[in-house]
Amino acid sequence: MECKLEVWKLAHQLTLAVYEVSKNFPSSEIYGLTSQVRRSSSSVPTNIIEGQGRQYKKEFIQFLYIAKGSLEEANYQLFLAKDLKYITEEKYVELFEICTRIKMMLYKLIKSLK
Repeated sequence: MECKLEVWKLAHQLTLAVYEVSKNFPSSEIYGLTSQVRRSSSSVPTNIIEGQGRQYKKEFIQFLYIAKGSLEEANYQLFLAKDLKYITEEKYVELFEICTRIKMMLYKLIKSLK
């Protein structure tokens, strides 16, 4: 299953990257930050694809806004992981830049649908 939207593809890549980096989080975080950052990052492409499958444009836009909120949540959790020294500054910057690109793409998609 794959979505044709470029923003979905990039959000999926972010989710894969988050799963990869969070493998190295302390085992004490398995039900905490590891679970949260994985859930919020995977929520982004999930909401994009779910919204695309809806019947009405207004519903699609609402799901894109939910995806945007999840993206902000994941972005903060990555920032926290950096400050806790679970990921390097370089890895955080790389993931932050992907988040920023996704945010811009979501904004443009929402704007084009209105």
